[in-house]
Amino acid sequence: MLPVDPVMRLSFINLKLRDFYESLDDLCEDLDIDRAELEESLAAIDYHYDADANKFV
Repeated sequence: MLPVDPVMRLSFINLKLRDFYESLDDLCEDLDIDRAELEESLAAIDYHYDADANKFV
């Protein structure tokens, strides 16, 4: 389950991307997360996925 707080969610997702997943698609598939919803929730705090860096910036 993802943290509800957007900043905690950002931290959790970036940690998972850094340590366990090669892409956001891999993370979403493995954790059964809707990518569009995740990106929308993090865009609300002005963070967007950077595929080259494999993190939200």
